[in-house]
Amino acid sequence: MAKTLIFGHQKPDTDSVTSAIVLSYLKNELGEKTEPRVLGNISRETSFVLNYFDVKAPKYLNDVRIQVKDVHYEKGFFLHEKDSIFKAYNQMRETNISMLPIVSSEGKYKGAVSLKHVMSDLISGNFNRVRTSYDNLLEALEGKAILRFDKEIEGEIISPSYRSITFKEEVKIDRDSVLITGDRHSIIEYAVNSSASIIILTNNVEMLPEHLEIAKKNKVDIIQTHYNGITAANLVILSNYIEDIASMHIICVNENDSLFDVLDMANKKKFSNYPVLSNSGKCRGIFRVSTADNNKPKKVILVDHNEKEQSVIGLDEAEIVEIVDHHKIGNIGTTMPINFRNMPVGCTNTILYLMFKEQNVDIPRHIAGLMMAGIISDTLLLTSPTTTLFDKSALLSLSKQTGIDYTDFGMQMFNAGSSIEGKSVGEIIHGDFKNFMIDNQKVGIGQISTMNTKEILKRKNEIILELNNMYTDEDYRATALFITDILKNGSYILFNEKSQEIFENAFNLENIKEAHFFEGLVSRKKQIVPKLMSYLDK
Repeated sequence: MAKTLIFGHQKPDTDSVTSAIVLSYLKNELGEKTEPRVLGNISRETSFVLNYFDVKAPKYLNDVRIQVKDVHYEKGFFLHEKDSIFKAYNQMRETNISMLPIVSSEGKYKGAVSLKHVMSDLISGNFNRVRTSYDNLLEALEGKAILRFDKEIEGEIISPSYRSITFKEEVKIDRDSVLITGDRHSIIEYAVNSSASIIILTNNVEMLPEHLEIAKKNKVDIIQTHYNGITAANLVILSNYIEDIASMHIICVNENDSLFDVLDMANKKKFSNYPVLSNSGKCRGIFRVSTADNNKPKKVILVDHNEKEQSVIGLDEAEIVEIVDHHKIGNIGTTMPINFRNMPVGCTNTILYLMFKEQNVDIPRHIAGLMMAGIISDTLLLTSPTTTLFDKSALLSLSKQTGIDYTDFGMQMFNAGSSIEGKSVGEIIHGDFKNFMIDNQKVGIGQISTMNTKEILKRKNEIILELNNMYTDEDYRATALFITDILKNGSYILFNEKSQEIFENAFNLENIKEAHFFEGLVSRKKQIVPKLMSYLDK
């Protein structure tokens, strides 16, 4: 059973990342199969926390679109390159699938064969030679192994049509000869004495004992079949290796390809079947367009967000089974009822702490440490106006359990995360940047919490220029970066020049300047976005 994926928003902060890890732990303890993921780069603050508690960072999740591997396609539907044309034809006939991928002994894709290829070979192929295996001949001829010396059989096909004396005078037999004959014992004698590659005895003909002894001595392979000469000759041709008629000019799909993209391509190409390959080039089977509706969407749980714009690519194609969040109700809808845990607290980890208590699940130290870090980060050490008694109670309990002074630990966290050394302007703005749709207008608000605002404000002009470019290039109504001073308990604002009037009206100020300081303003969720909504959503 596929694991349910748990993840936060596209700009993963400490609460978002730790919430995914913590909830995944809780779910797994309750018997579910889940895996935490992240949708973007992990911040320095979050990296410090994970390293401190020796927790591995979740894997990156690019999208949750339905992929080819989520479809119940024909897995394991392929033949090996040394299988026969006969086997390929029978498999296509029995399954009513007119294409077969061909693989090497290591499972690597080597091409494909369609029913068209088989028919073409039967009409215009080489009927004079065979290149196959002893086992392929046995299978096609429904034969009986009389003598077996060679695994591989190759040679010119000979079926006597002369009288015996003429045949021996006109036809040369050697190790490159594949003789198909009935009870023409003088020709059989000639063949075993000439060390033919193989003799195929039709109509269940028995070899004379003396001829059998010569065949053993000269290592001549012998197969007996109940078929007559004409049928046996046709079946020998069908015994040839399938690789000899395989084509590499067949469109393949990757098991990780988006189902929507594959169907769009199939609609243009008008083919019904496509070999499915892995990233390493191994063949997984064949995808049939007719089975596309038989798919299994990925199951996901969202933490620390519930707005589509902030979530993973392809969310509409996934099955949302649960949401745990502490933000306003967003625009994500589901087709079925789900567990939706939403509380007006300062941090998602506070809700998770309550869930552990409700489920009576023990909290190990590293999980307690992650929850503690999430609460410290999102409430700015309990100084944010979003902080509630639930947050304070949870943090005190977790601090006691871990034996860590949360104030000292919080300062270490903020110091680790607030340095912008080596960061580009884009990384500074987008480290914790969220988009909000307000009355069909896109507003982008970034926030960075720091204990050294001077370091960031030195790059004020670069940041404003980037905000201006974002406003123009990405169709924003307004863009801004709030630089939150942890020690002063307030924030500086930098904004794109054309949205000055919006921030003046939203915050009821006249002639607002770049780097204006808002005392006591530290919460994007509770103090910044509501003011913008109140002004723009009129």
